[in-house]
Amino acid sequence: MKKEGGICLEHNQDSKFEDTFLPMTSVGSGVGIAVLPDVYCYTNKIVNLALVGAADEFVLIDAGMPKSADEIKAMIGDHFGENARPKAIILTHGHFDHVGSLVEVLKDWKVPVYAHELEIPFLTGEKDYPPGDPSVDSGLVAKMSPMFPNHGINISGQVQALPEDQSVPNMPGWKWVHTPGHTPGHISLFREDDRALIAGDAFVTVKQESLYKVMTQTQEISGPPRYYTTDWNAAFESVKKLEALNPRTAVTGHGLPMTGDELTKSLHNLVENFNEIAMPKNSRYVN
Repeated sequence: MKKEGGICLEHNQDSKFEDTFLPMTSVGSGVGIAVLPDVYCYTNKIVNLALVGAADEFVLIDAGMPKSADEIKAMIGDHFGENARPKAIILTHGHFDHVGSLVEVLKDWKVPVYAHELEIPFLTGEKDYPPGDPSVDSGLVAKMSPMFPNHGINISGQVQALPEDQSVPNMPGWKWVHTPGHTPGHISLFREDDRALIAGDAFVTVKQESLYKVMTQTQEISGPPRYYTTDWNAAFESVKKLEALNPRTAVTGHGLPMTGDELTKSLHNLVENFNEIAMPKNSRYVN
């Protein structure tokens, strides 16, 4: 274990990310979308990151796929100017595709990282996530999921729990919403003023189990990625909680942003038909 600038870096765990072959990307990889004046969505291979704020004060939501630290830094430099760096990093959860480059960026960025208290054990080396379940779907991504990294990482010197009052550090006007199911401490972020939602993987806008749909970014609202979701009752309650917020703009962890009436109708349809749309017929984690 090596300490750098107060960050506890577990290189033996991080190397597992580096040694994993992940032959996945999408037509949207490397593309950024200004979803709102202060919300920028960027696709890193198959997962979305978000920048929230302005050049003088912004946060990064999630930290992308393994081996993407340089790409993430370059994206931020292109968007906010050379040497720009976030005031904080907010994690929706700690799966490998959302924290894959976190240890690497923290070597240069001495910034705080915030996550839900129930996600902290997966970010301090105390716990690993359950492995991917290939039985949930016939799609190739689902079949490949047991090969995906499921280990936690150790950033115990820099990660801390989100405030109990649901405020989000360095994101005035936003609140965090506990949306478990996909992981125990999964969160989404919501701003009441314009009903903007950053949903993480509580629901997504692409069928994440299908390699073809992931690669082509075919837009369709779906539940959380099936192969990693371990509590389906909680996942359903989380989707209902987010629909009740009546979001008008949604950035999800996978897939293109969705807005307006299409979002409203699609999210309502997901709630009404959750078993058919989201629930796997077979899974070691159902029931």
